[in-house]
Amino acid sequence: MSELRKRTVEDASATTRDVIDDQQKEEIESEDDAKLEVEDLAKTLPQGTDHTPQILNPVLSGLSDRWKNWIIRSISTWVMIAVFCFIIYGGPLVLMITTLIVQVKCFEEIINIGYAVYRIHGLPWFRSLSWYFLITSNYFFYGENLMDYFAVVINQTEYLRVLVTYHRFISFCLYIIGFVWFVLSLVKKYYMKQFSLFAWTHVALLIVVTQSYLIIQNIFQGLIWFIVPVSMIVINDVMAYMFGFFFGRTPLIKLSPKKTWEGFIGGGISTVILGLVISYIMCQYRYFVCPIEYSEALGRMTMDCEPSSLFQPQEYVLPKSLQVISKMINGKDTLTLYPFLLHSLSMSIFSSVIGPFGGFFASGFKRAFKIKDFGDVIPGHGGIMDRFDCQYLMATFVNVYISSFIQTASPQKLLQQVFSLKPEQQLQLFQSLKDSLENKGLLNMY
Repeated sequence: MSELRKRTVEDASATTRDVIDDQQKEEIESEDDAKLEVEDLAKTLPQGTDHTPQILNPVLSGLSDRWKNWIIRSISTWVMIAVFCFIIYGGPLVLMITTLIVQVKCFEEIINIGYAVYRIHGLPWFRSLSWYFLITSNYFFYGENLMDYFAVVINQTEYLRVLVTYHRFISFCLYIIGFVWFVLSLVKKYYMKQFSLFAWTHVALLIVVTQSYLIIQNIFQGLIWFIVPVSMIVINDVMAYMFGFFFGRTPLIKLSPKKTWEGFIGGGISTVILGLVISYIMCQYRYFVCPIEYSEALGRMTMDCEPSSLFQPQEYVLPKSLQVISKMINGKDTLTLYPFLLHSLSMSIFSSVIGPFGGFFASGFKRAFKIKDFGDVIPGHGGIMDRFDCQYLMATFVNVYISSFIQTASPQKLLQQVFSLKPEQQLQLFQSLKDSLENKGLLNMY
């Protein structure tokens, strides 16, 4: 009996030692992999900041790297501005398609870093799973937008009506399929890497998909709520770079050694001034200020409206300290301007003071993995995500700002919901509204 007990204890001890040895071996291998991954990551991912297009090589070969990068970056910036103007000319639909394309590219760049870091190319289905979750997320968020603005059209078709009615349940089922798929794909010895990438994928979705959804919502409020914030971030980025390049002396933040206080301040002042100029010009055109709504009478989306009070000139009494100056200039102690300009001022301050922190956040992320850029799509700039790190933060602010300080109940949007009801429900609503207005004596007034 004692011999059997002794043998059992020895076997248990041997098993424990084997488990500990295996764990230590895996930890050592993981540490070695981590060192190799971070050191080799910059070599495996494409980098675009220092990339010179072949067509410009003969012209720029004699310049220093500093001036070469300045010229390449300037050319790329003007090309992007031209493309942006062309997209705006294409209208809301082109803007939304572009937003979706940018979202997919940003997601790809973030996920590629995860693949390189965790070296999971040999694991089954993980790349497919990441893209599956992207498609599922887009189905949910874009479906929500379609139901908000196209409910009348969608409900006219029987099979589409089913998709609208059970949209959230279908979205949940699609996500659960991906969740089960992930669990079934787990491979022993790679659990930690797989769960890390699962979390990585969801963070990437949070950054790019939800922000894209907010951008689409901003577009539906009126193109001005999209164009002005985007332009402010571009202006701030360009002018901060220009001021920093020519006048920069004082470092701003350790995460981005090239950022300077001179660039930060110069970019901020330029953003406020040029942001107000762009806002003033756009306030005069219905194409930019009218929300995008579906017209039941026309049977299509329309951007024609009577501009709200935000986009109609109003007279403001100036503080006494400024009245003297105002009287010297125009003989009045009041100032006439579009109320939207006051909101534009708030957005310009946010884009110039808080907006750059989106870039600092991205810089910290890249420094953690010892890479310079997210990609090499844009010469002199890097990847798409390198240009949209601040834009996503700005889009979130604008969406929250609109819902908090601007948005009111829209009769047109309420009608969308009414038209989606069944005929008997519409009649019931009409009768209830009629009775309520009669009791208040409002119908007798007209």
